[in-house]
Amino acid sequence: MDEPFYIEVSCQQRNFGNERICGDVFLSRRVSEEQRLIAVLSDGMGHGVKANVLATLTATLAVNFTLEHKDVHDLAEIIMNTLPVCSERDMNYSTFSILDIEYSGETHILEYGNPQSIIMRGTEVFEPEWQCILLNSKKNAGKELRYCSFRPGKEDRIIVCSDGIVQSGTGFTKYPAGWGEGNLKSFVIEMLDANPALSARKLSAKIVNRAFLNDNFGAKDDSSCVTFYFREPRKLLICTGPPFEDENDSTLAERLRQFQGKKIVCGATTADIIAREMKVSIRDSYIVEDPGLPPVSYMDGVELVTEGILTLSKVFNILNSYNSNFKLGKGPADLIVKLLQESDEIHFLIGTRI
Repeated sequence: MDEPFYIEVSCQQRNFGNERICGDVFLSRRVSEEQRLIAVLSDGMGHGVKANVLATLTATLAVNFTLEHKDVHDLAEIIMNTLPVCSERDMNYSTFSILDIEYSGETHILEYGNPQSIIMRGTEVFEPEWQCILLNSKKNAGKELRYCSFRPGKEDRIIVCSDGIVQSGTGFTKYPAGWGEGNLKSFVIEMLDANPALSARKLSAKIVNRAFLNDNFGAKDDSSCVTFYFREPRKLLICTGPPFEDENDSTLAERLRQFQGKKIVCGATTADIIAREMKVSIRDSYIVEDPGLPPVSYMDGVELVTEGILTLSKVFNILNSYNSNFKLGKGPADLIVKLLQESDEIHFLIGTRI
């Protein structure tokens, strides 16, 4: 990359049938001191606990070996020699896709058994030069792995899937031989044409949900999709509390005005200072979405204006108890949490006057 961008990563999964544990495993590790991201998607043979254990073993080994900067041929041999092999089928118990992403340099992809990764350059498919790595060791002689390296740019995406995605629909009238990689690519292009700024989380979710639809809402295999999205970071500023010295009011307002990203102002006094210094008006709302908090207000140049300590205390409580089953409402604290979830960098500008 010409300059380091934020890398949004999202893995969405759906379990086979009524299994409570997914047989696909995704692991990732950001190595901050090396400005590097290592990620692995592994698909264990079968379903449920056994498949999950095998996939976890594979993904853990792959992450740890990749961390050591080994040559890709050596890495392939080491991982394949370490993985257990099914004696009846003479095949490894799990497949994998390994991504080694340098924040300001090359991205390396090594794959065995999983569908080939899709690389999107904007809304078009980008085809790097894939190499075939043929193993020579006695245990794995003749087995083939795929490898490519390329330099990502802004708005690039990498989509990595398990075979539950491309094999979805098998046996049904529309896709008797499975959805296939070609249809998957066409679907990704369609989604990005409709929304070029589609987040990694939403794109992965759309792909997994489409595979579920292909299977007539009864997943025939564990289905996983991981999307890597190279983009500018989404920034958020939360400004609360007036400055200790009155003469710093203009500095507070100017720092908020110059911030490149979304902005929230919490506290009536803080909002009055910023509105005065920026010469804008505050527009009050009288719709009470949360009986425990005053309604939100608005001003030009700011996404949201709320009350201070009560609202921020509730934000804290929501974040402490938040999980995947939590349903956010439309109250002031809920709106702040939504903006926090959508942001990559969160900045706080805090005045110290009591």
